[in-house]
Amino acid sequence: MMAVHRPTTIEALCEVVQTAAAGGTTLAIRGGGSKSAIGAPIGGADTLDMTAFSGLIDYVPADLVLVAGAGTPLARIEALVADRGQMLAFEPFDPAPLFGETRGRATIGGVLAAGLSGPRRLSAGGARDHLLGFEAVSGRGEAMSGGARVVKNVTGYDLPKLIAGSWGRLAALTSVTLKTLPRPRATATLAIEGLGPEQAQAAMDAAMASHAEIAAAAHLPASDGAPAYTLFRLAGFDPSVEARCTLLPALLNAHGQLVRLDAAHAETLWAEVRDVTPLMNDRALWRILLPPSHGGGVALGLNERGADWLIDWAGGLVWACHNDAEMVRGMAHAVGGHATLIRGSEPMRARTPFLDPPAAGVARLAERVRRAFDPAGVFETGRFLDQPDAH
Repeated sequence: MMAVHRPTTIEALCEVVQTAAAGGTTLAIRGGGSKSAIGAPIGGADTLDMTAFSGLIDYVPADLVLVAGAGTPLARIEALVADRGQMLAFEPFDPAPLFGETRGRATIGGVLAAGLSGPRRLSAGGARDHLLGFEAVSGRGEAMSGGARVVKNVTGYDLPKLIAGSWGRLAALTSVTLKTLPRPRATATLAIEGLGPEQAQAAMDAAMASHAEIAAAAHLPASDGAPAYTLFRLAGFDPSVEARCTLLPALLNAHGQLVRLDAAHAETLWAEVRDVTPLMNDRALWRILLPPSHGGGVALGLNERGADWLIDWAGGLVWACHNDAEMVRGMAHAVGGHATLIRGSEPMRARTPFLDPPAAGVARLAERVRRAFDPAGVFETGRFLDQPDAH
């Protein structure tokens, strides 16, 4: 039976990692477990439970900076900053429902390690842009830190950007320093009904090229009697939002009639986009990152092959359900994109790398970086299917 380690201090965590390195044991980092079904099944690794590293450490709303334990639930942090009229501007989401699990399991460390960002990434940047600093323990069993508690930090290497999206292969996060932002005073959503994916892409391209300052743009295909919606979110001060609500219909007149949605309906639709709720089924789920303006064409191709899908980030992200990995990745590669397998059956995950395999040169560089942080391969659990010699 594999062991479960629950360190409560950085010193104890260092000892666990050092012991694993010396004994040839691998450690599977676990917070809330909301993403444990992503990647190849793990059978021979001990569990490194990080839930003890939880709680608010420091929050100065006037400075727009928050420090929290990496094991702190995402929902708790979002509620805390919302109470002060602020937000995590990269609009993270909890992936647990995509696997039939209860919402509320995601931790802030896990969200950052996976680089999960919602619709507002289009205008506010991704998770890596809002991680100012961190503390962690590397695969060497050494305490380390990177970044700073200020928005501008120009000293040394930008380690936070390296850690964000690293999926726990470099270090076990113990605390994170985040940039927060004020919530917009006003928000409005305008929509065009009935467009196909390529028509929607043309409308989103036109909106993004305008002076309307689009905060988010997405497309939901028709489903269960509801029409297709091409969505445009505007945010800011009331006079500015109202002026842009008047401007945008004229700018997009050639693409269809824009209607302003009531707040409740708009919130429901954006939640569907953020949480990918229309794609909660038993098919393989892909997160396809694409160069700008290619989302509509890729979505059309996937639609013709029987996939379910939706478009976010004005075409820069397509979520799709299809069990043919070669087809999905081939379509992404054809336009310079890549596809991540978020959900799949256990046999599929056992044979399909969930991260799109990079070019040989990039793979060698990534391996060198990982070995600098984790020379013994403590965090190489076999989840990524790219470490044939892993323990």
